[in-house]
Parts: sequence; C-alpha cells; structure tokens
Amino acid sequence: MLNKPINTTQLSFLQPGLKEQLSNKHPLYILADHVNWQLFEDSFKKHYKENFGRPAKPIRLMVALLMLKHIRNLSDESVVEQWSENAYYQYFSGEQVFTAKAPCEASELVHFRNRIGDEGVELILKESIRINGKGGKEDKASIDTTVQEKNITYPTDSKLHRKIIKKCIAIADKEGIELRQRYTRTLKKPGIEQRFRNHPKNGAKARKADKKVKTIAGRLVRELQRKLPAESYKTDLELFVRVLRQKRQDKNKVYSLHEPDVACISKGKEHKKYEFGSKVSITVTQNSGVIIGALNIPGNDYDGHTLDAALEQQQRLTGHKLKEAFVDRGYRGRKEVLGTTIHTPKTFSNKLTAYRKNKLKEGFTKRAAIEPKIGHLKTDHRLSRNFYKGIKGDNINVMLAAAAMNFKRMMNIWKNNLWALFFHFVQIFQKNTQQPIYYINPRLLTF
Repeated sequence: MLNKPINTTQLSFLQPGLKEQLSNKHPLYILADHVNWQLFEDSFKKHYKENFGRPAKPIRLMVALLMLKHIRNLSDESVVEQWSENAYYQYFSGEQVFTAKAPCEASELVHFRNRIGDEGVELILKESIRINGKGGKEDKASIDTTVQEKNITYPTDSKLHRKIIKKCIAIADKEGIELRQRYTRTLKKPGIEQRFRNHPKNGAKARKADKKVKTIAGRLVRELQRKLPAESYKTDLELFVRVLRQKRQDKNKVYSLHEPDVACISKGKEHKKYEFGSKVSITVTQNSGVIIGALNIPGNDYDGHTLDAALEQQQRLTGHKLKEAFVDRGYRGRKEVLGTTIHTPKTFSNKLTAYRKNKLKEGFTKRAAIEPKIGHLKTDHRLSRNFYKGIKGDNINVMLAAAAMNFKRMMNIWKNNLWALFFHFVQIFQKNTQQPIYYINPRLLTF
C-alpha cells in the first residue's frame, strides 16, 4: 500500500527545516531540485495495491537511495547507515527535517529493485539523460563493450564438484533423507592432494583426487534422484548433472552453481585473459560525454551483433536518432544500423575529401575517450563487480551505474561553476583593492 503524502505546511516550532539549514550551493541540494520526482511517483504507483497491506516506504526515498548508492559507490547496508548521518542525503530523499534513524532495512532496497524491474531502472537512466540537457541530444556518439564481472569465485571443476557435495548433503539433511555415506572423512585426503597440485611431483595425485571427488559428487546426486520425489529439487539436480557431464571444450558451460548464467568472456587483456560475467554495451556522446545507452548483453555475442539492441535502447531513452557512431575494430562488418552510420577504423579511400578524412580522424580520436569513461564506471559506480542476482540483476546494475555517472557529471559541473564564480569575485576584489586575499571563509569551500 502507498504511504500517505507528508504534510509540509507546519514542520516544527523549535527548528527550521532542512531546506533552510543546508547550503543551497551543495551539488546534492541542487540535484534534488532538478530531478522530476513526480515522474517516479506516477510510474511506480502501479506496483502497489490501493488500501491494502502495510504502508510502504515513500517512492522518492527508495529511488533516492538507489541513486545515492551508485553515486557514492556504497553497499545497501552502507547507504542506509550513512543516510541517518547525512543531512544532504535526507534532503535529497525528500525529508523536511533531520531524522536520526535508518530510513529502512537494507533488504528493502532489494525488494524495491525487483519490484520496479528493468523498466523502472531504465526510467532512472532516462531521467539522468534529461538532466544533462543538450548533451544527450548530440548526433555523434562512441560505442564500446566491456564486461561486468559477477560476484563469483574463480571457477574450477574441483570447486564445483565440492560445492555439489555440500549442497547434496544439505538437501538430504533438510528433507530427512539418510545417505548411505556422507564422505566427510574420505574427502580430507583428496583435499590435501588437490591443494598442492602445483608441486612438480603432485600432478598425478591431484588429477586422481579430482576424479575421486567427481565420482563422490555423482554418487550423491544419483542417490538423491532415487530417494527424492520426482519434482522436488528438480532444477537443482539437473544443474548438478549438467556440471558433472560438462567437459573442457564444451560451450555454454556452468561456471557457478548460484549464478548459472555467467559466461566466460575473453577481451584480449594481457593482465586478465578471461572474465566471468556478462557483456555490456555503453553508448557515450562524443562532445559532452553523456552516457545515452547502457545495456547488458547476456551471453558472449560478437560485438557487431550488439549494435541493434544498443541503438534501439538509445533511441528509446533519448527520442533522438544518431547520425554517426564510432566503434573499434571489434565491430567490423557493420556499416549502418537503424539509420545510424557505423564508422570502424580502416584505411581511408582515395575518394574521400581531405575535410572528410579530418572529420573521421577527429571522430576516432574522440572515440578513445570512452575507455576512461568505462574505467570510471567500474571503479566509481559499482560496475566492476556485480552483486545483484541473475540476468535481471545484470540489467539493473549497468543502468544504475550509468545513471549515477550522468548525475555525477552534472554535480561536478555545478561544483566547478561555483568555484569559477567564487574565484571570479576574488580576482575582481584583488583588482579593485590592489591587495591579496589572505583569508577565505571556510563556509564558501563547503560543497
């Protein structure tokens, strides 16, 4: 059930509200006044039942927490904890007076993300593009792909087989099934032999131990299949069988039991040959650097095949069709997609004029700027490791990271404009008084 709107006519006799207490030069303060919060209220209202159930947390509060989490690179627990300590976070979330308690449980952010889904998060990304104004309406853009790694351990067959054994024993205990053997003591010696497999004399022992652990895992899976009802844990047991049957050169292998959709992607990096996660397509305007498209691509498709979905999302978010898109050589073979001309680096034709060659060179030079953009998405806005579950979590994470970077761009612009205005007045004062300024009010330096 939706919560009742807050009555702002009379807040407190004892203290002024947050609007009067805080600095209106703070970027979060300015951003709070620029975001169209009513858009989220109207769009997400359909996910709640009228006059039924416990009153929910305000929609603005939950959307603001999702934004702050990725803007400040925080976990669910940290953003909820810092919210109770930060007055600007509270004003950004729509609070009128300071509240010294947590706004909600951290798990409520999980439920809210699942409730609004991909469409709701895409609406947040669309709003971040709108706030950037004309920067999101340019005719030229750069497109590139990267990998958002999933929160899994480095996958090996021996790890997966041991996890299957643990899960089978846990299922048996939960269902009250008595196993013929639990193999607790039997697995100790193979574990030691597997641990020291890199020693030159232990290679054969380690391979023999791998085979033994796999055999034990197969026995437990088959015993559960015999003793459990036909439909009980059917999905889990089929996944276990699939892991036990897969071989080294197989395609569509399972690399994690809790994230079976993870793909192994090679991007040609010397320091990291393989990454385990999902491919992401990023579209950035060439002059302003606004992210106008951020799309998760399940599987490991050839880069050129991701252009259709990426440009379709870009047109859906901006309502504007790109004239030209500059890509790297990984997109070879695509020349035009959805009315957008695709430029790939290659030797120029003699038929091109010098002016056109210079324009293309300029476009490819600006295309290189997308690489540090992706780097900042990973290091500053939680794209490097995705903790959200499933393909749905992959979609949500990449769009929230892109939206956070767009919001952060405008916050930096407002901050820099304030600094420029401040130093402009300093120069005027120095010129008129012919005296240097030795003291600066600290309040002017607070952002």
